[in-house]
Amino acid sequence: MRMQNNVVLVTGAGQGIGRAIASRLASEGAYIIINDLYENDNTRETLREVQGAGSNGCIIAGDVSDTVICRDIIAEGFSWAGGIDVLVNNAGIERNAEFLDVTEKDFDAVMNVNLKGAFFMTQAFAQHFRNTKRKGRIINISSVHEELPFPHFTSYCISKGGMKMMMRNLSIELAPLGITINNVAPGAIETPINKSLLNNPQQLAELTHNIPAGRLGKPLDVANAVLWLASDEADYVTGSTVYIDGGLLWNYQEQ
Repeated sequence: MRMQNNVVLVTGAGQGIGRAIASRLASEGAYIIINDLYENDNTRETLREVQGAGSNGCIIAGDVSDTVICRDIIAEGFSWAGGIDVLVNNAGIERNAEFLDVTEKDFDAVMNVNLKGAFFMTQAFAQHFRNTKRKGRIINISSVHEELPFPHFTSYCISKGGMKMMMRNLSIELAPLGITINNVAPGAIETPINKSLLNNPQQLAELTHNIPAGRLGKPLDVANAVLWLASDEADYVTGSTVYIDGGLLWNYQEQ
């Protein structure tokens, strides 16, 4: 049980990759704090999966794009569970538009959730480690698009590129506090956000052709990487991105 006696907060845990992370870490003994925008059927289903994996948890809903709410989520988590050992910044959104048509509203929405939210959740989490001897872990769910261009998703790529540099800077600043920080960067994963792709055989075939592994990833593929980074096995790993993409990043070609 690699995560026994650890408390893990996962943002955006109501479905997809976030739910898989919550369930996988719970199976290794972690108590899971489930965050999403609202407490609803999705978050309650994640809690049921956590319990089915043999652990327990709670739901703390809140919008991570709001810096005040970020602090409230972290404070409530520390109060409710007696501490938080691992923060997984998984919440993320994207907007599809040609650059010339991107609206300020959509740009702000993407940046506020994906980058600002991760920044201030991380800050609120790290502040609790001042003058303590505890160890902490921060794992950001980034994307291959922290490196790989993605036409019509420029704001999304900016947010993930910013997350990469944030992680690198903070690996230096947070190490004296006993905190490691790393990114997990998924490629094409079978999640609800990719529903239109999964229902389009031609697009799916074209994408799969670019993946040397010959398949899309599963949420569990990402969750397993998060588990390793959250565990003591990765105690000396910080400032790194782990790509979970079946080789897509180094083989991608626009059709």
